[in-house]
This record gives sequence, C-alpha cells and structure tokens, in this order.
Amino acid sequence: MAFGKEFVWGVAASAYQIEGRAENDGKGEEIWDIFGKQPGKIKEGHTAEVACDHIHRYKEDIALMKQLGIRAYRFSMDWSRILPNGIGKVNEQGIAFYNDLIDCMLENEVEPYITLYHWELPYALYQKGGWLNPECIDWFGEYAKVVATYFSDRVTKFFTLNEPQCFVGLGCLTGEHAPGIKLPLRDTFEMAHNVLRANGNATRMLREYAKQPIEVGYAPTCGVAYPASSKPEDIEAARQCYFSCPDFERWTWNVSWWSDPVILGEYPEDGLRKYHAYLPKITKEDMKLIQQPLDFLGQNIYNGYQVKAGENSPWEFVNRKVGLSKTATNWPVTPECIYWGMKFQNDRYHIPMYVTENGISCHDTVSLDGEVHDPNRIDFLHRYLLQVDRAIQEGIDIRGYFEWTLLDNFEWNCGYTERFGMVYVDFETQQRIIKDSGYWYKDVINSNGANLIIK
Repeated sequence: MAFGKEFVWGVAASAYQIEGRAENDGKGEEIWDIFGKQPGKIKEGHTAEVACDHIHRYKEDIALMKQLGIRAYRFSMDWSRILPNGIGKVNEQGIAFYNDLIDCMLENEVEPYITLYHWELPYALYQKGGWLNPECIDWFGEYAKVVATYFSDRVTKFFTLNEPQCFVGLGCLTGEHAPGIKLPLRDTFEMAHNVLRANGNATRMLREYAKQPIEVGYAPTCGVAYPASSKPEDIEAARQCYFSCPDFERWTWNVSWWSDPVILGEYPEDGLRKYHAYLPKITKEDMKLIQQPLDFLGQNIYNGYQVKAGENSPWEFVNRKVGLSKTATNWPVTPECIYWGMKFQNDRYHIPMYVTENGISCHDTVSLDGEVHDPNRIDFLHRYLLQVDRAIQEGIDIRGYFEWTLLDNFEWNCGYTERFGMVYVDFETQQRIIKDSGYWYKDVINSNGANLIIK
C-alpha cells in the first residue's frame, strides 16, 4: 500500500443533515427549513428538526469517532446558526456550540476540517436574492471572517464551498433541492459566477482574519468519465469528456466550469462558446477575485460512466455492463472512477487533493443478533480505496480520504430513506449502533491501509 504516514483518514458530514435544533438555540431559518415544509418535497414528509440530534449528542458522536480511530472530521458549520440573518448580529449560542464541538474533537485527537457552506443558506439572505444577488460576495466574506475570527485559533484546515454543482443545479435549475426553484438559464449562469466570486472572497477573508497560518481548499463534485480500455485514444476520449461542458438541461453538472476559474483563472473555452448567449459580464477583476490561491482541492466522487473514442466524434458513451452492481440509491458501483477522476484532475490542475466524500447507501437493518451487518458497504469502500491507493502509487498527491459518512442521517430530499452511515441511527430512539463497516474502517485506519488486499 502507498498510503504515507501523514495520510488523513476521516469522515465527512454536513450540519443540516445531523444537527437538529435545540430549544431557544438562536438559530435562524435556512432554505431547507422552508423547502421541507412544502408538501411532497421531502420523501415521506420527513424533516430535519431532530435529524441525528447531534447538537445534544455531539460528545457521544465524537466518542464514536475516537473508538473507531478516525483522525479527522470534515464538518460544515450552519451559516444561520452563526449568523441567524446571514449577516449582522452573531449568535453567541451558535458560536458556543461550535467551540464546544471543536474542543471535544481536539480532546479526542480528531482533527477538525471546517466546511463553510454545505447548502445551509440563511433564508433571510434567500429573501434578498440569495446567490443571485451580487451582494452575496460580501455576505459570504463576512461569514468567513466570523468563522476565522472565532475558530482559526484551533482549526487550520478549511473548505469553502461544497458541491456548487448541486446547490446551484439541483436547487435552482431543476428545483429538486432547496430552495426548489427553476430559474431561467441566464440567471443560473449569473448565480454561478456570483458563487465563484463569493468563494474567492471567502478564501481571502479566511486568510486575512486567521489567528495562525491556515490551509484553504474547495470541494466540488461530478460524475467521472473513465476509459473503456487502456488504449491511449480511449483515455484521451474520457479526459476530454470529463472536462467538457454539457448541454443546458443539466449544465451545472460538470468539472471545468467550476474548477478552471478557481485554479486556472479562466472559464473553459468550450463553455464560453456554448453558453455565450446566457453569460453575465465577466471582468478581469472578477477572475482575479475568483482565482485566490488554494492549498488543496477536494473531490466528492461516488460513481462514473465509461467512455471510448468515437468513430465520428471525440468520444462515445459505453453502455453499462448488464447487471452492474448498484447502491441502494441506484447509483452504479464503479470503483475505477475514483482513480481516473483524481488522475485527470491532477494532470489538469497540479494541486494536492483530498477525497472529501465517498461512500454508499445500503439497505441496512438491525439483525436478530442486535448488530448491523453491511458487507456491501465494506466491499464498496474496499474497492474504491484500492483505486485511491493506485492513484497514490502513480505519484498523485492525495492527502486524505473522508468517508461519507459517520452517521445515518437526513439525506436531503430523500429524508431518512437512505442510509449512508457507518453507524446505524434509530431515528425514533437516537440509539447508535456501529455497523460492521465501521469496525472494518477502524482496521483500515489502524493498519494505514495495509489490510486492503486483492484476492
């Protein structure tokens, strides 16, 4: 195995999916609170009012991390818990909660990695136009300043945005996620440009107000195009497909539009041509703000699709193998995608990377013996981690792996119908049961990946 001594083994989570609410906690409303009250938006009418009750049970959850040997926790802070109106007055109760959470992590030798934004937009800012309002650049900067001011004395690793492809695309283009609207194409491109400028401003503010040297990254996502064979022409076809800009129906679902400006300082040429009629004015000052230096790039990778060189086109999509394994969410199991995704991004961006999310939803249940046996999750993680090792062996600078996720939780518009955790949560009693995969992951961590084998 190629995992070095400094390789970070962690788990990831988001605030809204696990925290819940406490009485008189001072937290403001966010877009998911309002979205979830609309009939038919969340499966089975579920809400996140309690979720995993992490706000009351965080010590128990951090103790589980320690028990499993987890060394790092990438968690998001809820913007509306810190700034109930998104800007202005700070909620001291929210600050106290995150201070206690961070202190508890450090006491248990779990390194905190803060994500500023995992889709928790304060509703007060949405009422002002949200990410479509150019003032969001200053709003997000102010929030980043508050986070740096209060927490950077103990935290040195920060991610700005998580998956803009989703919160712009699913939230405001297709309307599947909060706030559940379908904007005109022109508005979505302007929103995306504002998001990237806000990302740059937040990066700048984190560094400016940090109490010590910090490292800042960014965590986008996308399905991965991977080659159907080892032929050079198929590899090149997959690379071109992976970084291409798709047609308009789901245009946000791509890599280059979201990462090229941040890392390379320019939007991809094919996107500028394809999307020209819908683009806002883009200035040199905008691009300078967007291209703030990053210390690392996160990659949320779950699955991919095969591509080969086309006879009359740069690439062709290859049908999936008949009977290909799928997760409980019906996502395909394609371990090769994590190798090719990290390789292609490394070749293009030349920046240290983390796998910031990777995991699987399974049909987990408590067995008659009182345990939760999830061999499918173990097999999935094993296969994907072998591909991470393959990438590292080829010299790709991957600093760590954050499994998604520790606890079964509120899976956005799917409510509690999907279970991604390595710890089973009974949502009626809040009982936690470590699944077999949690103990397996503990062995992976303790052996630094040495127990990952191919039979």
